[in-house]
Amino acid sequence: MRKVPAIRIRQLVDAPPRAEGSFVLYWMTATRRLEWNFALDHALHLAKSLGKPLLIFEAVSVAYPWASDRHHQALLDGMGEHREALSHTSVAYYPYVERRRGSGRGLLSSLAASACFVVTDDSPVFLNGRLLQAAGRLEGVGVQAVDSCGLLPLRAAERTFTAAYHFRRFLHKSLPEHLGDAPSRAPLSQLDLLKLASLPEPILDRWSPASAAELESRDFVSTLPIDHSVAATSWVGGAAAGRAALNGFVRDRLPRYFEDRNHPDRDGASGLSPWLHYGHLSSHEVFQAVIDAEGWSPLRLSEKADGRRNGWWGMSEPAEAFLDQLITWRELGYGYSAHQPDGARYEALPEWARNTLEDHVADRREYTYSLGKFAGAETHDDLWNAAQRQLVQEGRIHNYLRMLWGKKILEWTEHPREALDVMIELNNRYAIDGRDPNSDSGIFWVMGRFDRGWPERPVFGKVRSMTSKSTRRKVDLEQYLAKWADRRPGAHAAYDPRGRP
Repeated sequence: MRKVPAIRIRQLVDAPPRAEGSFVLYWMTATRRLEWNFALDHALHLAKSLGKPLLIFEAVSVAYPWASDRHHQALLDGMGEHREALSHTSVAYYPYVERRRGSGRGLLSSLAASACFVVTDDSPVFLNGRLLQAAGRLEGVGVQAVDSCGLLPLRAAERTFTAAYHFRRFLHKSLPEHLGDAPSRAPLSQLDLLKLASLPEPILDRWSPASAAELESRDFVSTLPIDHSVAATSWVGGAAAGRAALNGFVRDRLPRYFEDRNHPDRDGASGLSPWLHYGHLSSHEVFQAVIDAEGWSPLRLSEKADGRRNGWWGMSEPAEAFLDQLITWRELGYGYSAHQPDGARYEALPEWARNTLEDHVADRREYTYSLGKFAGAETHDDLWNAAQRQLVQEGRIHNYLRMLWGKKILEWTEHPREALDVMIELNNRYAIDGRDPNSDSGIFWVMGRFDRGWPERPVFGKVRSMTSKSTRRKVDLEQYLAKWADRRPGAHAAYDPRGRP
């Protein structure tokens, strides 16, 4: 069992392990995987050293914002996979799915009361900050949160970076010392742990765990009090599906990633962000797959920590371009969210961006649309409508078009604050990879975060603008528009704010 670097472990409740506790409890909240997981490594290490069984507790609430079939099914896919995998080990698994609002209240503290120690995930994803606060309120038991978010530990940087260039320079100086610290690829193999005989009957009676049949059925979500207007897609969550997608990308599309990634017709993007968001796939595993394909070693790293986008890794151009997205941009967003927990507010925009946007609030806008019109893909722009239809139906937008999608919302609303609200609502409601620091970075980049001032223009001020006309000229869209630009019956779902719990 691999020892977790101290920089990735944060003390939430400072107390020694309780000898009378029945098990080590791992509350799996954000890093929802059984491989490449520092938190699981740490929980296994504690269980082994204390001579105690390990219990993994994974739950899903029905009361979180934007709870829908789409987001729920992604979590349930992973939970079903975990139940099957752990049934063949000495590690106990407790999957809990709320059937009604608040029915899970008290379960964590009841489990913790029987534990000798508690481990959980340290992550800025979505509501995990609130879950960490709940873990920090547990009494009479030690609690530690473990960071598995990226190659660079969240707390390796002591400040918030506001530009990718400056963050790259920091990465070039600091990341090499952490590259050798990866979580275990297969921590459950060759386990030698005590097996938990059973949980207390009062806990099982009050909080019945989800059954194998429920977790394996895609009809289960229809019985839960969540928003059924946002349907599950054909996308499948869980580590197995994520790993298959990773292997396919590295084998088939990585060699042409640099040339094809911005062209919807060429299908050059990795498509891995949903699995990364739900914690089903680790950036360490993705990185390992890339360096294996490249035959790379750290000896090829450049000695110049100059913040350049290409050439530092000593890999091929496609691999360097992909790693800039996986590491620089993704971990820039995660670090920002970890250090700025209120970073998803309008007031958190850079002052220069907020000032220039508000200086142009009175500018004439040729078109403006309501949230309902945006959600229904009912604008004058066929390309924008196509991107929105893809978001509603598939739960994703091509990466390049997502930038255009956001820029046009900024242009077609009466105030930048309204634009931000629309982007957050649509992205978090429909996108499978929404509600994530990485998607927050994309939304706030539209508004000027992580960017610089550009020549002043109406509506946008000094914030970078984009047009559908220039996008049509730059990228291949013929097949994309043929699929998404028509107004087929049922091509989009009408927006109903009452559908959101």
